[in-house]
Amino acid sequence: MLWSLSPFGEAKVGIPFGMLKGLNIYLVFLLCFGANVLVFPMMLFFLDKINHYFLRWRFYKKSAIYVARKAKVGSGDKIKKYGFWGLMLFVMVPLPGTGVYAGSIATYLFKIEKKSAFLANVIGIFFSSLIVWVTTYLTMQGIAN
Repeated sequence: MLWSLSPFGEAKVGIPFGMLKGLNIYLVFLLCFGANVLVFPMMLFFLDKINHYFLRWRFYKKSAIYVARKAKVGSGDKIKKYGFWGLMLFVMVPLPGTGVYAGSIATYLFKIEKKSAFLANVIGIFFSSLIVWVTTYLTMQGIAN
């Protein structure tokens, strides 16, 4: 569950980790999905309320600008063009650099309405988690080698 809260893998790491540890596969899915959903409100709280205090520090500011540029270049046009659907698909793809952390940053940067962005993130997280869960399960069964 902690991997699913972490920006170092989200549910893309939490689900396989839990399943490979022999935990109940359904419980692993539910807990990792739920933990990953919690990231969105935590990130928006951080970006709305705390981020401006950290921007006073040079290292943080340089890092934040770097991340913002990467987010705008990598996904900005698609998210702006397709809105809800673009954000959902961006979060849904289980690859490094996509997911709820990037989706939260995109929501903040592009000033996307928070309720629809939350729904897009939840749907994206669900399908991303489902893809990882099914792939891990099939691999463990020797089917998806």
